[in-house]
This record gives sequence, structure tokens and C-alpha cells, in this order.
Amino acid sequence: MKALLVYPKYPITFWSFKYALKYVSKKAAFPPLGLLTVGAILPKDWDIRLVDLNVRNLRDSDLQWADYVFVSAMLVQKESVAVVLKECRRMGKKVVAGGPLFNGTEEEYLPLIDHLILNEAEFTLPEFLKDLAQGTTKKVYRSSGFPPLSMTPVPRWDLIEIKDYASLMVQYSRGCPYNCEFCDITAMYGRTPRLKDTGQFLNELQTIYDRGWRGSLFVVDDNFIGNRVAVKKMLPRVIEWMKVHDYPFHFFTEASINIADDETLIHLMVEAGFKQVFIGLETPNEESLRECSKDQNCRRDLTATIRKLQSSGIEVMGGYIVGFDSDDEGIFGRQIKFIQESGVVTAMVGLLNALPNTKLWHRLKEENRLELTASGDNTDGSINFVSKMDRAKLIEGYQRIIKTIYSPRHYYQRISQFLRYHNPYGKQKIAKDQIVALLKSVLYIGILGNGKTQWYYWRLFVKTLLFYRRSFTEAITLMIYGQHFRKVAKKVCLQWLPPSTS
Repeated sequence: MKALLVYPKYPITFWSFKYALKYVSKKAAFPPLGLLTVGAILPKDWDIRLVDLNVRNLRDSDLQWADYVFVSAMLVQKESVAVVLKECRRMGKKVVAGGPLFNGTEEEYLPLIDHLILNEAEFTLPEFLKDLAQGTTKKVYRSSGFPPLSMTPVPRWDLIEIKDYASLMVQYSRGCPYNCEFCDITAMYGRTPRLKDTGQFLNELQTIYDRGWRGSLFVVDDNFIGNRVAVKKMLPRVIEWMKVHDYPFHFFTEASINIADDETLIHLMVEAGFKQVFIGLETPNEESLRECSKDQNCRRDLTATIRKLQSSGIEVMGGYIVGFDSDDEGIFGRQIKFIQESGVVTAMVGLLNALPNTKLWHRLKEENRLELTASGDNTDGSINFVSKMDRAKLIEGYQRIIKTIYSPRHYYQRISQFLRYHNPYGKQKIAKDQIVALLKSVLYIGILGNGKTQWYYWRLFVKTLLFYRRSFTEAITLMIYGQHFRKVAKKVCLQWLPPSTS
């Protein structure tokens, strides 16, 4: 059997880093970890190929070769999925599909796809493969339970060219103990975190190491510290492995704000090589936090918490939302102030959207306020429900936030604020890619950039060398990211004209 695994194209979004990739000579930010894992579940005697449309185009010869085409996608990849399915129909190829997009919009794809493999592949894909061998396949495969991650094989890294990507990925756990109203993680993966055992996780690190990868490694857990006790038992083994291998990776991940409540956990993560953590900070409006059941963020000084992590050597990347029912028109200025004062440079601000099957989606459906299917890109300036605030004012206020925080003045101010508190851990190793990125930043920002950005670049460049030399690579990276974020923000503001009030 010949199986072609196809990963649809991502549009240009906040997290695509499309405009920053040229600085590190990469084609895509991240590889398709889900499909690489699917490739490892498929029978060993199958002939398997993978085409990532973020790296190269899909050719007729790819489809001609295949017996089955396997597609996995997120909601934001929907437009590219439509193109892939059209090509498969044109070539008369059978399609097997799974992943978050299809789990949330099953009915829409039933007429377009031969087999839907829903929920988690460790349970549902083997059932399909068994039926395929017996000639008794069904249209839809789903499971009611959650598979233990001991069933998850090592991804098939041999199916891609790892040099095409800015960062590789690894997973330690699935699920999150919290149940935020707008989040679809608990609906998909449950509230009890499931973990790989330490040996399994280290084996995956070793496999990536043996493939020759060095540098950034994204631990893709939805909440890495969902089971803090287990994580604190695992991290000393990671620290030992990193020391033996001369610290080949630096990690970043996602976690809840209560990471800052555990000094031991912070120390272990930093010593293991974690340099960045994305945290859902959401809003300084505590009434909105309570509205969306973000209880872990309540009753705490969020800015002080962020600075604690920064001073420990961890850069905080933040997610922010406007458009809660509890938000008034003062929220836009409060969000700007909150983001600027905390020094969260990578600040992802989005309008609230109701993703399929979330608590928010069900509540708004009952209130007859749902309007459209969410785009999957929470930073594109769209909203898929009737908001309590006047919609035109909400979109105008949202645009005001992103125009402000990604203007050169405000963005570079945040880098300076971050550098004041950042205390990098250990000896800072400089990789070849970082040197290339530095030289390209001098050319594209310092020499060829517009006058205003040039001024801020060189001022911060010199300031960092004089006062924050140990954070120099972080400063250069953030200045490069700024080029991407500004273009994305400009695109959003240009493409979206506020509609009439609802």
C-alpha cells in the first residue's frame, strides 16, 4: 500500500513567522508532528511519503503515486484543505482525514472525504487499518475514550527534511486540568493530563538528536505543567540527558500562570533548558477572567508574576483576548498598558471567538448569538458571534491595540522592559543560525529598514551590548520577530473594514 501524507498550507498568521523565516533560511516554522506520528502508526510494510505544503507544492506525480491520501489539519488550514481535496477528487484518489479541523466540522466533510478518523489516532486509526485489511471499512471512525500516551510511537522524522524547519517538536502530555470557556483543548483531550513516561520522552529526544537536530525544540503540550508532580520527577532526568549531550536543545512550551507559584519547578525547567513559556494571560479585567472560568489568573498580580519568571531566565510569551461580555470600551487602553508594563514582547492579541464544541460555543448557541464558523486564526480581526459591545467599536478597539503594541516605538520599549528583568540562566551558546540571523538583521533592519525602525534597532543594539550582553541573542531574535508581527498587524488592519453595528 502506498500512502501519501499531506499537510495543508498555513496562511500567514501571528504564529506562522513567515516574514521572519528568511533571517534563518528556513521554509516553515514547525513540522507536521501529527502526520509524522500517523506515519509511525501505519503498517511497517507500507510505502509512505509526506508532502508539507508549507515547504513545497503538491504535484500530480505525488497523487498519481498514492493509493490513499491522508490529510490532517487545524481549523486555520481550511482553505488549503479545500484545494487538496479538490485535487484528490480530480485525480480520483481516496482520502483519509483526521485532526482538529475534521473533529470540529465533521458534517461539513462527510460528503467530501472517504474516511474520517476522528478523536485520537492511537485508538481510531488501528481500527480503520484492521477494517481496510478485511475490506470492511466504514465512513467514520471515532472513539469515546482517551488513549494512554504509552501507545504513541516515535514520530517518523525520516519523512521530512528537518533542515527546512525553524524548530522541531516533541510532546510530553495531552489534556489540561483547567476548563476555560473559550478553549477547545478539554473537549478534544480531556481534563486529566495523560503523560509519556520519562524513558519514552527521553527516547524521543535521543531520536531527534540522532537525526542531527540542534537548537529550538517546541514541547507542544497544551499545559506542560498540568501534572506538576510528574513533571518535577521527569525534569531531573532531562537535565542529566542535556548535560551528557552538551545542551543540544533549548525548549519552549505552553503552561498555565501557576507555574510561577512553584520555585522548584521554575528552577528545574530553567536548568533543563526551557527558555520561553507561552501563557494565556487573557486580560487585566478580573471580571472577564471569571466570566471565562480562567480562575487560575484571578486574585494575583499578573505583572509581578511575569517579572518573576523573566528574572528566573524564562521569557514569557502571552496570549490576550478582547471581546468578553464583561469588557467595556476601557479594555483597549487597559490591555495596552498591561502588555507594555509587563514587558511581554511576543504578545498575541485576538478577538474572542467561539470554537466548535467549547463551553463558549454551546453557551452562545443557546443564547442564539452564533453567526459564523470561526476562522481558526484568532488574530485576523474576525468574530463569529454577536458581541455585547458594539461590533464596530470592538473591532476598532482591537485594531488600536495591535497598531499600538506593534508600532516600532512601543515594540522596542517592550524589548527594553523585558531586558531589564531578564536574567538568562547559564552560559549562552551561540549557534551558526543565530550568527546568520544577526547578520541578516543588520542588513534588512539596520541598513535597508525604514528610518524609524532603523533608529530603534541601532539604539537597542548598542544598549544591549553595553548593559544586557547576556541577553543579546534574545534581543536580536525579538527585533526580527517584530518585523513579522508588524506586517501581520498591518495586513489585519488593511483587510478588515469594520461593519455596521450589530
